[in-house]
Amino acid sequence: MNNRKGIVAFILIAFGIAWLNWEVVLRSGIAIDNPLFKILAMPSAFAPAIAAFIVRKWITREGFGDAGLAIDVSKWRYYLIGWLLPLVAVGCIVILAPLFGLAKPDFTLIRGLKQVMPGGVPPALLAHPWLLVLGLPVNAIFATPILFGEEFGWRGYLQLRLFPEQPLLSAIGTGVIWGIWHYPVNLRGYNYPDHRILGLLVFPVATVLISIIFGWLRLKSNSIWCSSLAHAATNGMGGTLFLLLLGGSGGDYIYISLVGVLGYVPLGLLSAWIIATGQLKPAAPPQMQADRSQAAQSGA
Repeated sequence: MNNRKGIVAFILIAFGIAWLNWEVVLRSGIAIDNPLFKILAMPSAFAPAIAAFIVRKWITREGFGDAGLAIDVSKWRYYLIGWLLPLVAVGCIVILAPLFGLAKPDFTLIRGLKQVMPGGVPPALLAHPWLLVLGLPVNAIFATPILFGEEFGWRGYLQLRLFPEQPLLSAIGTGVIWGIWHYPVNLRGYNYPDHRILGLLVFPVATVLISIIFGWLRLKSNSIWCSSLAHAATNGMGGTLFLLLLGGSGGDYIYISLVGVLGYVPLGLLSAWIIATGQLKPAAPPQMQADRSQAAQSGA
């Protein structure tokens, strides 16, 4: 009962803060593609973390023992996977898009730069466009604390609690809820500007696949910072690289973006491997892990 109360409270708070903030900003006349929107909508980005903190601290009073706030450097390979996965995913899309006649990548990046910077591209960047790409991995690291605002809620609380004995079902449920949480901005053209209604169906499929992957990274690293890094890399590095290579190509984002139909391929393949190999098995509760550790030390 306490678990159910916490989940309901978390969803109400996470949705309430985010949706209210988005609506206030959007109804004030600031368009979703305005750089100012991201700044004013920052409370929405942290709504899941705020909700998780309130629930853990005051509603269920369960504390933060399983929140995954520590970093185990011995799990570095999972951080590396989360950090570089978007590069592999975008690479798959770049290969698949022309094969299906959906879009042609521009490896000079000039077309994409003009799409990203309609006001004019600096001459130095036009001369060396790939310098921008080299900075993306570093930017993802600095953006990780911002994406913690979502991950501390989704992977640090909800995905652990929704169906604790059925981690795949929990990942699916969290992915659907996470996708619906984005509806107010997606309806304004955030991810699929040409298919705002159809995008309401396409996006949750992507968030389910990503929930499986991020949930796996969270479980294996035992840290919410790993999935936060993966989320930051997916949004910043993956999203920007996609725009640089395929932006302005005339391709429809609902098919060729990282959260579009072609994005299902790399995300789906990794998700299928995680499921098939049993990588989402629930970890032992913290107390059970402590008991096992004490038993091992005592030679029992």
